[in-house]
Amino acid sequence: MQAFDFQGKRVMVTGASHGIGRAVADAFARSGADLLILSSTPDICAAAEAIERETGRPVCAKICDIADRSAVRRAFADAPRIDVLVNNAGLERITPMLETGEEVEETFARIVQINVIGTYYVTREVLPRMGPGSSIVITSSIWGKTGAADFAAYVASKHANIGFMRVLARELGPRGIRVNAVCPGWVGTRAALRSLTEVARRAGVEEHQSLEGILAGQALPGLMNPADVVSAYLFLASDLARNITGQALNVDRGEVMA
Repeated sequence: MQAFDFQGKRVMVTGASHGIGRAVADAFARSGADLLILSSTPDICAAAEAIERETGRPVCAKICDIADRSAVRRAFADAPRIDVLVNNAGLERITPMLETGEEVEETFARIVQINVIGTYYVTREVLPRMGPGSSIVITSSIWGKTGAADFAAYVASKHANIGFMRVLARELGPRGIRVNAVCPGWVGTRAALRSLTEVARRAGVEEHQSLEGILAGQALPGLMNPADVVSAYLFLASDLARNITGQALNVDRGEVMA
């Protein structure tokens, strides 16, 4: 990661209080960037303090539910120029189609509101603050290229992220703004591990058995951690990727080869 230099760049990362977003924010700071990080939960403030203390870079934290249009406007009211936007905030929950009751429908709607509509709201607010040479990176998923039973809302939202990215790449290319997506495979985040627990419960197996089955589908063995995927974000946001836009890059140890 020392190969990347973001000195003098302002980078915004949504969903940065934990998991991939936190690791990505930390990596940009260690590469010299000034950070603006967002999350819907107050622990974003503790994350900002920790990153600032450990890297010596300035970090501004905002608590914001990106599915709330008014809240997004308020969060960006005094935002400065932004050179890199990482649209990482997302919600992953199980939403089986055959499950009865309103709760699953409410969960489905909430996932779409955050992962799709919230990403749209944030991008709308950031774009007037971006100039030629800027970059947007969206966190999709390998499930944005394939499917997984019982995860209709999450899978649909991640396909939507890739479609949105491709439209933006076409639309913003003439302005000199590049747009790409990262599609992580299984990463040991609390969201993924919660899904693993639910998948194992529904299958009637132990969690380690479910995980072994998942990892067996990878060309390279082992479960990734958030630090394993951050280089893709730094690369796509850097000048090294100045000729790359409209692409969805898998970081999944060879689980989905497409």
